[in-house]
Amino acid sequence: MKKDDRRLRPVDLARLAGVSTQQIRNYEDAGVLPPAARTASGYRAFGDVHRRALLAYRTMLRGYGPVTATRIMRTLHGGDTPGALALVDAAHAALHEERVSLRAASEALELLALEPPAPLPRSGGLRIGEVAALLGVRTSALRVWETAGLLTPSRERGTGYRTYTPADVRDARLVHTLRRSHYLFDQIRPVLEDLRREGSTEALRAAIAARGEALTARTRGMIEGAGALHAYLDACGGYGR
Repeated sequence: MKKDDRRLRPVDLARLAGVSTQQIRNYEDAGVLPPAARTASGYRAFGDVHRRALLAYRTMLRGYGPVTATRIMRTLHGGDTPGALALVDAAHAALHEERVSLRAASEALELLALEPPAPLPRSGGLRIGEVAALLGVRTSALRVWETAGLLTPSRERGTGYRTYTPADVRDARLVHTLRRSHYLFDQIRPVLEDLRREGSTEALRAAIAARGEALTARTRGMIEGAGALHAYLDACGGYGR
């Protein structure tokens, strides 16, 4: 590919990206752009490689966000192409984990809807044995879930006995449902946090749908950004690839 060797000023790149000239200087200082040559009078002299780097970075922002996109470009311009690509891999892996957690939440809501909760034996707080019998699990399982931070029953004054509120029973039931589907504790924890934050399964279902749309948008942005990065690497010889 023939490269355009025209000299570009900071203002030229700024207009191209719709940012300020100071932002272009900041990009170079941060390693988003490769180091620029200097004129005899000390002004920055950018070229086609900087234009390509800028366009790649601005495209990556949509999916990877400014922190990760900056780290990728800085690592690349530092001469570590494998390290930059490892950051790309890590970003995609993190997005996958978010999808796993979202799928866990969605599956939990579907399973809970198919299995109406058994009525509580009484309106007050339940003891651990009562909750275990209600769910059909051992009390030791409830203790393990509590140790993992998934359940937080209160304690009676004086006796120290665990007391499970209806919300605690709901959480225990959700944990039990997801464990039967072989989800890990780290995958279950975000589901519980979401349920507690949203306050109801209906609100959580709406939040799941909105998050699913956001993840889809991020995935599309990452695909576009990875394509732009690939084109930049090809045009610039892969930085020692």
